[in-house]
Amino acid sequence: MPLLTSLLILIVTARLLGQVFSRFSQPAIIGEMLAGVLLGPSLLNLITPSPALSGISEFAVFLIVLSAGLEMNFKEVIDSMRGKGAVIALLGFLLPLTGGILVGVGFGLDVSRTVFLGLCVSITALPVTVSILQSFKLLDSTIARYSVATAIFNDIAALLVLGVILNLPEQKSYQAVAAATFNASWKLILLMTLIVSISVLIKQVIQRGILIDQLSEKLVTIIGNEALFGLLLLLVLVFGSVSAALGFHFIIGAFFGALLIDRTFFSPERYKELELTLSSITGGFLAPVFFAYLGLEFKIQVIDSVWFVAVVLVVSIVTKILAGWLGGRLIGLSKSDALGIGFILNGRGVMELVIASIAYERGFIGQDLFSVLVLMGVVTTMITPLMFRKWVMPKLPKTTNTSNP
Repeated sequence: MPLLTSLLILIVTARLLGQVFSRFSQPAIIGEMLAGVLLGPSLLNLITPSPALSGISEFAVFLIVLSAGLEMNFKEVIDSMRGKGAVIALLGFLLPLTGGILVGVGFGLDVSRTVFLGLCVSITALPVTVSILQSFKLLDSTIARYSVATAIFNDIAALLVLGVILNLPEQKSYQAVAAATFNASWKLILLMTLIVSISVLIKQVIQRGILIDQLSEKLVTIIGNEALFGLLLLLVLVFGSVSAALGFHFIIGAFFGALLIDRTFFSPERYKELELTLSSITGGFLAPVFFAYLGLEFKIQVIDSVWFVAVVLVVSIVTKILAGWLGGRLIGLSKSDALGIGFILNGRGVMELVIASIAYERGFIGQDLFSVLVLMGVVTTMITPLMFRKWVMPKLPKTTNTSNP
């Protein structure tokens, strides 16, 4: 089937099913993911994953992250990763990682498959996290700050471990492992130093009385509003490219790049125009493609052990929810906020699929485990907004409990 035809069928089906779920007061992303499962190899087999569709999906992730970064405050997210926020971040990574490794050991998997199972269980996908929070209009909430900070920490930690594994030589010695770990660590430090340095530079510019919003208005006068949007994309692309060049995922750098761009850099009218442009492109076109593509990746035919699948799903769901709830309660958050963080952290989606696909392409895991990991990513992402709506939204203050995604 031609790419354009596949893309149109995918978009129309995803939008239709998304609207159906919205009519029943459920998040549209559930219907969009089901569209991929329906059209993909698991059921009708009308559309199969392809490099072209994967590229469009990655672009959708980029714009989702850009939109979220613009709506969030850099200082609040960084503060959430320090002090008390570190408790949730560490628990959110270590508890699921341990659970996944124990499952691998219990089912007799080899070392490489066990490690990758643990890594995929420990992931909390940043794009999925922000998309779900956006759908509930909670990006400025306590739940969002800690959830996004934990998702960033979890993804960076998992990708750091992945970078170490992929850089290991065939002859593995303690010296080789230490060298690979050091190599990945200094790259991470370099990326974080760049981000913090630019943040400090922006702060100094503002303290010296330079009004960035007036500068942006002058740019609009000179080059036009569309060109300003293009410059915004270019800036975020630079951060993503630096992140990718250092061996980390493109999305990590792109998110921090978007996060550095505060809404106060634009006039209220200009920011609304940027927001409207992004939401039109992302929500109306690319986001449904992204979530539908997750469903396309799933192949139920190659899964052999139902028992193994059930254990992986239970462990992945329980450990994430428990980690978020326990971490939230330990730092003094309310029961509803702590439970909300636990549910939000359960969404894995694209980042987990990134690690699973790399492991599959490099020969660390086979098609059977890969499909199990895809199923885990799809199921956990689908049930996350359902659980959040049922058990968390009714307990939140009425001022924030107003969304109808």
